[in-house]
Amino acid sequence: MLQVKIKDDTGNTIGQNIRRIRKSQNMGQTALVRNLQLLDIDITREALVKIERGIQHIQLSQLKGIRDVLQTTYDELLEEH
Repeated sequence: MLQVKIKDDTGNTIGQNIRRIRKSQNMGQTALVRNLQLLDIDITREALVKIERGIQHIQLSQLKGIRDVLQTTYDELLEEH
């Protein structure tokens, strides 16, 4: 399977939005990772930390899974604040 990585060139908007939405739902990083792994999405807590900090690129499959688990939209995940 082809893995597409998304580079956030807007100053870590995606990672910050993931953290903001996750926290607004009172969901910890471990819970988000566990839910993603239940969807067969390959991610660790360490990887999520790096994504939220803008240190690691996010894979398209991870972005889709995060959108689904957090019940949000791509628009909200990609929105610049």
